[in-house]
Amino acid sequence: MAQLEGNLNPFFQAMYRAQTLQFPHKRSSMVSLDSIRRDPRWRDPNLHEVISMLSHPMDPVKSNAAAYLQHLCYENDRIKQDVRQLNGVPILVELLDHPKAEVHRKACGALRNISYGKDHNNKMAIKNCDGIQALVRLLRKSSSMEVKELVTGTLWNLSSHEPLKMMVINHGLQTLTDEIIIPHSGWRRDSVDASKLQSAEWTTVFKNTSGCLRNVSSDGAEARQRLRECEGLVDALLHALQSAVANKDTDNKSVENCVCILRNLSYHVHKEIPGAERFQETHANHLMKAVGPQKKKKGHCFIIIPEFPCLSVKGLELLYQPEVVRLYLSLLTCSHNHNTLEAAAGALQNLAAGQWAWSSYIRATVRKEKGLPILVELLRSDEDKVVRAVAIALRNLAMDRRNKDLIGSYALRDLVSNLPCGQQHPAKNLEGDTVVSILNTIHEVITDSPENARMLIQGHAVQKLVAINKSSQSARETKAASHVLQTIWAYKDLRNALNKAGWNKSYFKVYKSNSGKQGSDDITLPLMDKNQGQKITAFSHQNVIKESSK
Repeated sequence: MAQLEGNLNPFFQAMYRAQTLQFPHKRSSMVSLDSIRRDPRWRDPNLHEVISMLSHPMDPVKSNAAAYLQHLCYENDRIKQDVRQLNGVPILVELLDHPKAEVHRKACGALRNISYGKDHNNKMAIKNCDGIQALVRLLRKSSSMEVKELVTGTLWNLSSHEPLKMMVINHGLQTLTDEIIIPHSGWRRDSVDASKLQSAEWTTVFKNTSGCLRNVSSDGAEARQRLRECEGLVDALLHALQSAVANKDTDNKSVENCVCILRNLSYHVHKEIPGAERFQETHANHLMKAVGPQKKKKGHCFIIIPEFPCLSVKGLELLYQPEVVRLYLSLLTCSHNHNTLEAAAGALQNLAAGQWAWSSYIRATVRKEKGLPILVELLRSDEDKVVRAVAIALRNLAMDRRNKDLIGSYALRDLVSNLPCGQQHPAKNLEGDTVVSILNTIHEVITDSPENARMLIQGHAVQKLVAINKSSQSARETKAASHVLQTIWAYKDLRNALNKAGWNKSYFKVYKSNSGKQGSDDITLPLMDKNQGQKITAFSHQNVIKESSK
């Protein structure tokens, strides 16, 4: 023992002594860092020495070395790079399988800090030595909540790098769902009585895991389908959100992550789910007959909406059931988190897109649940991304004739108020993409609706449209504005009113690259967490509070 201790740097000698001394009622106590530094032989160990100690035969030395690396790597990209170049990452990954909790916990803490940041080489280094598999193994075997937080935090960081997303899905999706998402969501596979279901637990480990799944859900069609088909995932996420609404706790990060996952899984759902072709509108008559006949009144088609919930409906089918509309509308009403509002509106936007029967049901359900006024109110938000998501959702909802009439009556004024007037932007100073989305929605609302076009003229929109068409620096804005102007001028019965207001044919010139009417819009940004994950820090808004040294 003396020989081993003599080979250690003074820092580790003192740490080792502290862990081997026995005190009454206390074992493995730690002396303070100040007492170590008073040792005349004290010097900070260099990085090579610290990494070499990770392979030391004594477990306390391993854990102390890993803890010191965790400390050194905090917000220090140069140290992280040096650790990688000195081959410290494979040793840390190997220690994840160490039987001693203190060793694998400290090793995971170091990897979490190393994996945080924009240098994806560190993430790839962890992947290249099978670190993702090792992290998932540790998650399965550990009962320590602290270890679970460290593992899921590291996976959250790794999931921010595009090439690693499918690997996280392949090796960790079901484990993350079974070990974290389902237990902390309050949902149970074997529970039939809804009254016995528990409320969600908004723990750090749930936040980390939902953040990780939020990232991987943005990877593409294969990733989306894997998550949709993951047993229990969709059920648990929806239950967690229902719990949040019931308890009026809709502004936390975990709720945001859950809604973002569901929004991403709703993207292209009308194209990607198995058997989707059976529900396309060309084949929808068979489905309509099974559900019930359509009724007509005053020229409008009334869609019979399937009853929900149904005991046989579970998993990915829950994504597009009409009942889910009520949940998203509740979030749009209750939440003050702009990211949650954007995601909930985006989910409705995606579900209302496409030419299939369930989109028709969703559009009708939003109206039935009085969701249109909720969306119109959000057009007045000062948050650009909220206005954009709501505008596109209204565009897709306007594909329903009754919705189109209502949106024309109650939303056109707010849509127009968000438009810039030439080079003079409104107080919100919305981004170009948002302006284009608003223009496209206006175009959808007035298409095949001269009455809506008349209301648009009466709302003094032509002046703004002409100004955008003539002086906007954005070709996309100009093109979208010209679409609307062309559609207005096509209504011959409105030309007299336009001429009297001073708007002759020259103001309605067709943009030369005009491509005609566009279809529904279900394009949604991949909702990754821009913070990538969380470093090992105390909680703060920007996650920059340094952890105290140990």
